[in-house]
Amino acid sequence: MAIKVLIVDDSTFFRKRLTEIIKGDSSLEVVGEAKDGKEGVEKTMSLKPDVITMDVEMPVMDGITAVQEIMAKCPTPILMFSSLTFEGANSTFKALEAGAVDFMPKNFDDIAHKREDALNALRSSIKAVARSHIRRAPLRSSSSTSSSSATSSYAARTSATSSLSSTRPASTTTRTSFGSTTSTTRPTSTLSSTSRTTTTSRFSSATSATATSAATPSTLRQDFDKIYSSLGGVNQGRPAAAMRFSFGEAKGVSTNFKVSGKRHELIAIGSSTGGPIALQNIIPKLPRMNVPIVIVQHMPASFTTTFAQRLNNLSQNEVVEAQDNMILQPGYVYIAPGGQQMILERGAGKSKFRILPADPRVVYHPCVDVTFASIANIYGGNVLAMILTGMGSDGCEGCRMLKSKGSVVWAQNEDTCVVYGMPQAIVNAGIAEQILPLEKFADCIVQEMRNS
Repeated sequence: MAIKVLIVDDSTFFRKRLTEIIKGDSSLEVVGEAKDGKEGVEKTMSLKPDVITMDVEMPVMDGITAVQEIMAKCPTPILMFSSLTFEGANSTFKALEAGAVDFMPKNFDDIAHKREDALNALRSSIKAVARSHIRRAPLRSSSSTSSSSATSSYAARTSATSSLSSTRPASTTTRTSFGSTTSTTRPTSTLSSTSRTTTTSRFSSATSATATSAATPSTLRQDFDKIYSSLGGVNQGRPAAAMRFSFGEAKGVSTNFKVSGKRHELIAIGSSTGGPIALQNIIPKLPRMNVPIVIVQHMPASFTTTFAQRLNNLSQNEVVEAQDNMILQPGYVYIAPGGQQMILERGAGKSKFRILPADPRVVYHPCVDVTFASIANIYGGNVLAMILTGMGSDGCEGCRMLKSKGSVVWAQNEDTCVVYGMPQAIVNAGIAEQILPLEKFADCIVQEMRNS
């Protein structure tokens, strides 16, 4: 049977175009339209759709409120459409916290011109969201949620962190790190919410990559090509369920956690659909870490800066969007910039990020496989890597490289994944040493890192 779709949007033009796109796939069927959130809630109750596409900004009732009401009255998978602005990104994350499964940027240009790759991506997202696990309970704020036993014994955050300012000078701060006080030096950041423009062009993928593309030296491009070649031209877009594994059809059942006893110099995390909320259930619960944390989350260019700022305001570790030539430091969480590729380089005993424009050979930008492969080249077996909820199989080959060098790899279990795709790939490939429910990741990270 076709997947039943309800479209909720105040734009007549967008509803019409979206209906045409959905009708272009015989496995999808539009069962209704709503012009605002209130009507959307009412039609959800009467039509019982398999999936809802929801605009964020609407009259009468906005998308966030509509998501909250739908999840309370008739839980249904929801795909949000958001404008490519700072405010749009912020509202989208609030909608995800309210229970929406995933989001896509609302790009009228792609819709109007019916670009085939964009249309296929939209249809695929609707199908993935329709098959996803619904998080029925709203996300509890990390600041009001008691951390589990392993984390709660550490001192509370010593100072609140607001969004980073482009003029903030490098300074020394003291934070609690695994029960002891350590001093760390903050690198000067160039992020600023106050100077942020809200025009669509400011956040387009092409614009975000222009500066990097113009200045990309041939040696950096060669480094990227070597990393890409080492992955064997893997297609990260393949669904995990369609991949053939010599280890058979392993299930995503949780394992009994046991500390590996290995020493780790870096924590690396890959995620996609459902990842923002999963990460919000892990990073804010961690004490100040004595190693860097690198996160590759599939996300558009306009959203990663906002996401980093939101996590930063909740966390004991400093959370920033990674920038070209930024040096990795302990106590920092680095989010790969959306719409681009990120690799690591080593020089003078220090690791730094290199940011490149999106490469047409790679399905995702940022790509977990690419970043993890570069991490394997530098850190070898001294990495704690983990794959969280997400569609497709990105991260499988990167984790395979890390595993072959002796690094430890974890996967999120099936029951707590919004989409059990990326974790399924590494579980079925026999790469995951631990399969954990989302709520145990923070505790287990703390236990595992005590020897590092």
